[in-house]
Amino acid sequence: MSEQSSWQVQRQLLHYLSDGQFYSGSWLGEQLSLSRTAIANHMQQLQQLGLDIFSVKGKGYRLASPLQLLDSSVIQQWQSDESAPVEVLSITDSTNLQLMQRLQQGEILPKGLALVAEAQTAGRGRHGRAWYSPFAASLSFSMVWQLEQGIQAAMGLSLVIGVAVAELLEHDYQLPVALKWPNDIYLQGKKLAGVLIELSGQSDGRCQLVIGIGINVQLSAAQAEQSIDQPWIDLTTVLGPLDRNRLVAGLQASCAKHLQRFEQSGFAAFQAAFNRRQLFLQQPVRLTQGQQVVRGICHGVDAQGNLVIESQGKKQLFHGGELSLRAEN
Repeated sequence: MSEQSSWQVQRQLLHYLSDGQFYSGSWLGEQLSLSRTAIANHMQQLQQLGLDIFSVKGKGYRLASPLQLLDSSVIQQWQSDESAPVEVLSITDSTNLQLMQRLQQGEILPKGLALVAEAQTAGRGRHGRAWYSPFAASLSFSMVWQLEQGIQAAMGLSLVIGVAVAELLEHDYQLPVALKWPNDIYLQGKKLAGVLIELSGQSDGRCQLVIGIGINVQLSAAQAEQSIDQPWIDLTTVLGPLDRNRLVAGLQASCAKHLQRFEQSGFAAFQAAFNRRQLFLQQPVRLTQGQQVVRGICHGVDAQGNLVIESQGKKQLFHGGELSLRAEN
């Protein structure tokens, strides 16, 4: 069986299991014209993607909790008429990587086109770190954008996207999120989401952007503890079950709205919005760059998106690079 047809079978199995009820292997086999052994093999493959599937003798299989699959037709129902398309993948290496490869191959992608996936096998965060994204437990979202002013005009862009995510979660879900410079979204002092922006183009010419956002939706604590090395939280913990298709449409719309404003006004228009949500504002912090460590008080960001830290009576500015910001305990 080819990889594509194998996935088609597994998606159909998930369609049956999505209500969280038990289904016997023999009944599932009858629906798909497969043996019980084949059904068991497919279930094992789904478990390897991070799905929590119970197998009980005499009852069959069921998911630990009901599951909603991403669906481009459902997402479209939540979109406005002028929204760019949203493409849905089941499993991919990285949604950012997929869009970057398409751009590098010369494909012309609509401004604002978004790509989402149920699971990533090689999701990435800053500094090349892995981003944990098991099947249907997180939202792996990437969007294409273009800046006519070139790469230099993109300074502060990850902060703008952080504001876009924060305002969506505040307005649509009433969540009091915080932003950690330069690309993390926090809730209740724990990491909820991250942003990764990749650029392709000339410093003074048209620049192609791929904006990646990963949001924890419903992680399994047992599996997450093996893969995440910091305190984390997910949306389902605080909201209960939510519609990921609606979340995708809202995320695309919020990012497009904020990017359009960024093109017109630059980061200065977002400075106050970011600082208002700054996780460590007016608190002692430690900024690490390689072997260099700067300790001081965080004063938020300036009008260009530079991090401002007061250390030994002087305010210093920091931007980009391999920087890590932490609270100073």
